[in-house]
Amino acid sequence: MAQWRRREDVHNGAVRLAVFESPLPGTSPSGDDPRPTVVLVHGWPDTHHLWTHVAPLLAGDFRVIAYDCRGFGDSDRPDGDDPYRLSEMADDLFAVIDAVSPDNAVHVLAHDWGSVLTWEAVGRRDADKCIASFVSVSGPSLDQLGAWARARLRRPTPRNLARAMAQTGSSAYTVFFQVPVAPGLFFRVTGSQTIWREFLHRAEGMPRPNAVFRPTLREDMISGLRLYRANIRPKLAAPDPRHTSVPVLEIVNERDIALRPAIFDDTHLYAERLWRRTSPTGHWLPLTRPDYLADVTREFIRARAGIESDGRDSVDRSRILGSPGPMAGKLAVVTGAGSGIGRETAYALAEQGCELILADIDLDAADETVRECKRFGVTATAYLLDVADTAGFVAFAAQVRERHGVADIVINNAGIALAGSALAATDEQVDKLLAVDLRGVITGSREFGRQMVERGVGGHIVNVSSAAAFTPSRDLGLYSAAKAGVLMFSESLRGELTEHRIGVTAICPGIVDTNIVRSTRIAGVDAETEAAQRDRLDKLYRKRGFTPDRVAADIVKAINANKAVAPVTAEAKVGYRVYRFAPWISRLGARRKVAR
Repeated sequence: MAQWRRREDVHNGAVRLAVFESPLPGTSPSGDDPRPTVVLVHGWPDTHHLWTHVAPLLAGDFRVIAYDCRGFGDSDRPDGDDPYRLSEMADDLFAVIDAVSPDNAVHVLAHDWGSVLTWEAVGRRDADKCIASFVSVSGPSLDQLGAWARARLRRPTPRNLARAMAQTGSSAYTVFFQVPVAPGLFFRVTGSQTIWREFLHRAEGMPRPNAVFRPTLREDMISGLRLYRANIRPKLAAPDPRHTSVPVLEIVNERDIALRPAIFDDTHLYAERLWRRTSPTGHWLPLTRPDYLADVTREFIRARAGIESDGRDSVDRSRILGSPGPMAGKLAVVTGAGSGIGRETAYALAEQGCELILADIDLDAADETVRECKRFGVTATAYLLDVADTAGFVAFAAQVRERHGVADIVINNAGIALAGSALAATDEQVDKLLAVDLRGVITGSREFGRQMVERGVGGHIVNVSSAAAFTPSRDLGLYSAAKAGVLMFSESLRGELTEHRIGVTAICPGIVDTNIVRSTRIAGVDAETEAAQRDRLDKLYRKRGFTPDRVAADIVKAINANKAVAPVTAEAKVGYRVYRFAPWISRLGARRKVAR
């Protein structure tokens, strides 16, 4: 927890601004500190204490400065609404920067209205001379927001209207905030630290001990209402979005109660150098996940300041060039990516904007997938991986974390097939099947799942099962057992990881035309018979004509919808329901021989 030191107040005209520093323990503030300076800017209804948990995590690398915006904390509270226009608030920021770092540009980390006013600042001519970079958290440019809304209403497609209406609903509270008298009375009654702490805990999942407020909280809530009255209507009524050359990292919180992620879709039109990090987190990220916020901020600033990084390239993958994909900036790991469903899933995720880690037992095949994925303009890296080698899989997961960061999406797809009599199968065949199809899925889920839990900002794990998991067959008993294990493991893991905002999906394809059929072993028969039966199975699958790209599309949909179980193909969907509601029919079907 930061121990703030009060610096000399800064004046912008007649307005006095209280400025604070979070130095390293045992040090004293110094004007000749060679480290880059980071200025932290809070929003409503906070003060510099919003950054109490973030500041010490940054202080080891940077000189950390924060201030109370006008109308909050220990700074002056001018009367009327006009002093709270964004132009005045931006002038305050420049005044603080000039006082704490007159010779070198600073980096700005801002939240909520602090981010809104910083957008106003970076849109000014020559802003890059004093602002070296800007990390924006839960605060859009009001001019950009107004332009975004107008663009959607000019093209009133169902999708555009739905997004505009969704944001209108999330912003409904701002209308109330502009009503005379009523909001002030409301916060006089409800603006206690106890009530606000409980609200943030229930709405955001904020740990109660993380709540650090000034005694001025109630007064800050009331005086801060002037921000809404002075800016919302004028900016949205006549938006004037300006371009900025300042490097911007936009942190988009998918569970933000006030701001829908879609409103940031057009930021690239105005920010020449834009990066984006998206996570299933809420509005008050500095209080709920200060460690995550500090990590991504540190990484971004170090890259912008030319400081040697820790070897990860997650900043580079977050760069937005053109219209961002829905999953831009996310890191996805796909096993069995050299062919079939794995390869097509890699293509689908690349189209969504993901950086890709593509693993396969055939490195040349994985490299080919990488080359095709790069056509989508994303970063992709191939790795050699045998998922049956548990120690090797553990090492691979650690390597991914070290080189690329924590994965946001993991697709445990690698698999083999075994048909024929369960009684005739050799121990070696059974062991290999279970090692790849079940143990490999468990290892991938555990290793990457642990990383996701430790990071604390969610993620999604997809385990590729099969319709065979719930469609018994005399010829696929062992394969069905492995895939049923994947299905039940996935459903159980989902229950365990829900509290960590990590989704788990079991994908259950039916008959899909992939090369797995051509490599299927058939137990209990000679080589000639195996080849003949395999050929008949291959023809059956080809005739079905369901291609792996359609499975990949369903995988992307399942991730976005956070589905628990996703049967793919008509026969899988029917089989899933039959097994659930009339299992005796499935048992009758199990007697039928396949490809004999």
